[in-house]
Amino acid sequence: MIALASDHAGFEYKERVKAILDGMNLPYRDFGTSSGDSTDYPDWGHAAAQAVSTGDCDRGILICGTGIGMSMVANKHKGVRAALCDSVSAARLARQHNNANVLTIGERLTGWECVVDIVKTFLSTPFEGGRHRRRVDKVHSLTGL
Repeated sequence: MIALASDHAGFEYKERVKAILDGMNLPYRDFGTSSGDSTDYPDWGHAAAQAVSTGDCDRGILICGTGIGMSMVANKHKGVRAALCDSVSAARLARQHNNANVLTIGERLTGWECVVDIVKTFLSTPFEGGRHRRRVDKVHSLTGL
């Protein structure tokens, strides 16, 4: 299950990401927002990140204008490793090396064609484990998250 969320500045891409997930036969839960009307990204990002933190959702995709705010909110949650990705390489490495479980995207900064590839790469790339597992575990042990 994929947790989806956006504020007003990421609403269009969030709605378009649903078609990608449908095409990949991946279930999702939309935590909002439900329109392009001005709203606060922490409200929506918190709800989606909480679902990943508790295990109700396996991964998340959060979208705002820059992706920065959603990343900050998501990373406040225990067990969440949110990565702001603006390229396919960043998405692949976020999964392979960091076991990122939340992808954040900036609708105002990243073109749609690139977003399609970023989302597909993020969702299809496995974590490599090995030396990277030790590092991910260390991040959580040092921060308590």
